[in-house]
Amino acid sequence: MNEEKTEEKMAQETEEKPETVKTKTNADALTKADPVKRIIAFVIDAVASMIVGFIPLVGGIIGALYMLLRDALPIEALEYKSIGKKLLKLSVVKTEEPASKIDYATSARRNWMFALGPIMLFFLFIPIIGWIIDILLGIAVLILVIIEIVKLFTNEKGLRWGDKMAGTMVIEK
Repeated sequence: MNEEKTEEKMAQETEEKPETVKTKTNADALTKADPVKRIIAFVIDAVASMIVGFIPLVGGIIGALYMLLRDALPIEALEYKSIGKKLLKLSVVKTEEPASKIDYATSARRNWMFALGPIMLFFLFIPIIGWIIDILLGIAVLILVIIEIVKLFTNEKGLRWGDKMAGTMVIEK
């Protein structure tokens, strides 16, 4: 009877090992999404965020939250994706666990630099000091966006800085 239990445990261990190897193989085999499609999806999301951002005071915050959490939206009709990614059939996956869903923390790590843009709309309504902050934030956002676009086109897997920080990759689905 002890031999039967030992054989069962060995069989379970043998079955588990190929799954672990398979997951790593899947992560290595992921194919990057077309960078132009990614940029178009970003523009769609940015426009949606900007439209909401023009609501006085709260619009900038709502737009920033959308840009920050857009890859983990709890909207089943969008398949937990941003509007742009849904329309262009793109998905964000974790490189270590491609089958798992993106959570809020991962989405925030990927997108924090893009949330700065909508926050600028919040400061737009504050005279002088807000406008100065807007200019400084605008310069910072412009530099970050340029860095992200360069990384998007030059990285072999299409990983931008945000993807590396979050351990994610964008693929076509």
